[in-house]
Amino acid sequence: MRAAPATSGRAWDRLSLRHKRVIWAWGFLALPIVFYGMIRFWPTLEALALSFTNWNLLKPASFVGFENYIRLWNDPLFWQVFRNTFAYLIIGTPISLIISFVIAYYLDRVRFMHGFIRALYFLPFLTTAVAMAWVWRWFYQPVPIGVFNGLLTWLGLPQQPFLRSTTQALPAILAPAVWAGLGFQVIIFIAGLRAIPTSYYEAARIDGVSEFTILRRITIPLLKPTIVFLVVFSSIGFLRIFDQVYNMNFNDPGGPLNSTKPLVLMIYQTAFKSFDMGYAAAQTVVLFMILLVVSLIQLRILKDR
Repeated sequence: MRAAPATSGRAWDRLSLRHKRVIWAWGFLALPIVFYGMIRFWPTLEALALSFTNWNLLKPASFVGFENYIRLWNDPLFWQVFRNTFAYLIIGTPISLIISFVIAYYLDRVRFMHGFIRALYFLPFLTTAVAMAWVWRWFYQPVPIGVFNGLLTWLGLPQQPFLRSTTQALPAILAPAVWAGLGFQVIIFIAGLRAIPTSYYEAARIDGVSEFTILRRITIPLLKPTIVFLVVFSSIGFLRIFDQVYNMNFNDPGGPLNSTKPLVLMIYQTAFKSFDMGYAAAQTVVLFMILLVVSLIQLRILKDR
């Protein structure tokens, strides 16, 4: 018998080099895409479907339509948590970016023990969030335990309630959250600064341009891709803040009168304390939409023209 012609081999040979590269690329990407879809996209669709049901883990889920979303709209606790979540975002993101940029800008000029100092700034980012939260909780305690109140007393100033105050609790929790992320942001800013060609700075200094003008006209515009990345990354982190809030107010998660409770903590309590899975799934969908909208708006505003 005559062998069948190798049509598949001839078809492959007729492809151009560009098409072959595309096929090989998608071949290598197929497995990661399938895996990512199974652990990310499929659970997301499952959560979306679950948000239209009433399920408490004990009985089969029953379809209730938009009842969970209507309940969420009429829930005063949700709107308070919504305001808290955006307070973390609006206050934490610009403060962390400004502080990290200033540190990176001047640290990049340091030559003596530069690596050691950079490692010191990066160390908090490697510290476990739970351990860091408990240390900061100890800082905020009254005297004779608390470090901050001990310092205020030594200066002759009154003690502050910090975590026990409805107005001071959120900034008190935001401080360690900002501090923990500084190391990563400093490293990224330094990498962005070192990617700028030195010829721009040399030409500007030869023309007698001031350092402030160089910063405003050269450094910041050329750092725009770095800034966009850090703004989106930091915003997502503050919108998803949980560890610091839960551990620093361990006896009262959410703080006094829920003044520090973010949306992620509300989802956790609804799902694993009240076992109201459908309502928790609706809150998760809302959080996903907030993250998506905030990220798209930031990319739209900060993208290069």
